[in-house]
Amino acid sequence: MRFASSGILTCLLLLGPAISLAVEPTNAVRMGSGLMTFESVPGWGLRPDGSSALGSTHGSVVIDNAGNIYTSAKKGVVVFSPDGKVIQSYLGPEYSNIHDMEIRTEGDAEFIYGARNNDAEGIKFNAHSGEIVLKLPYPEESGLGLQKFNPTAITVAPNGDIFLSNGYASNHIFKYDRDGKYIMHFGEKGNGLKQFNTAHGMTLDTRYDPPRLLICDRNHEPKGRLLHYDLQGNFMEEVVTGLGMPTAVAIQGEYVSVPDLHGRLVILDGSNTIIAVLGTNPDPQKRANFNVPQSEWIEGIFSGTHGSFWDSSGNLYVQDWNVDGRIMKLVRVSPL
Repeated sequence: MRFASSGILTCLLLLGPAISLAVEPTNAVRMGSGLMTFESVPGWGLRPDGSSALGSTHGSVVIDNAGNIYTSAKKGVVVFSPDGKVIQSYLGPEYSNIHDMEIRTEGDAEFIYGARNNDAEGIKFNAHSGEIVLKLPYPEESGLGLQKFNPTAITVAPNGDIFLSNGYASNHIFKYDRDGKYIMHFGEKGNGLKQFNTAHGMTLDTRYDPPRLLICDRNHEPKGRLLHYDLQGNFMEEVVTGLGMPTAVAIQGEYVSVPDLHGRLVILDGSNTIIAVLGTNPDPQKRANFNVPQSEWIEGIFSGTHGSFWDSSGNLYVQDWNVDGRIMKLVRVSPL
């Protein structure tokens, strides 16, 4: 089921009952340091009555060429304008449970690739019409005979090959061609140097030539880490360790944003050195905690940081894993 931004039905679905949450005014919070200094935008993405338009969130964020922000939630994908207004939504069982997204321009169209963890597939759909053009089921031809397929991450190579991580199950990463034909798989579950203990997030690392895969090994012991693999599935290197529970990676230029489920967002530079940490939650009871209700959200403090994306101006959009559905805009500002 798909609802466009126009039409009375969509407005009713998005606005819901006119219940006032009596949200108190909140001041912007400055965070970060140096070149990576940001200010929060209080109330960004909330409905006029102060409630979230998302419902529970366990997903991702991407931005199209026009600057519109797509964030996935349990119920589907909601699209915001840069000023935080809902302008489109793709809701219902075809779009539910998209845990990770990537967006790509192909010809004169933009497409979103999604890893649907609880729906056991990858999908590709037109970002502007919602038309689903490709589905990626578990590839039986891999010969693995897996009993569980629960994809957590997806990315796309320059030639259109698609990588889909079975991060909540076997931790294999499956490679398909642009038409969805299975090519190969690599990786396995474990805590060794070349194994994944929850291959949770993944993107194409365009800072290198040729580009390579940048993969979040979220539950590696003693701390989470990022890894590089080449596009043929060969281990290259540990990029950085000691990251807590890294959930996703997003790249702009030489910089990488890495949400840590423990309630913070880490930024790396071109040498993969940490140069800023944003939104650190000082309360251990509210780190990696899905059940922090909106009434307990604190401006500029994260609780279950899960997805992020940069816009063309270097601003960041950050999603929490959250029962009430939280997405935040952080505006890049000059340091004091």
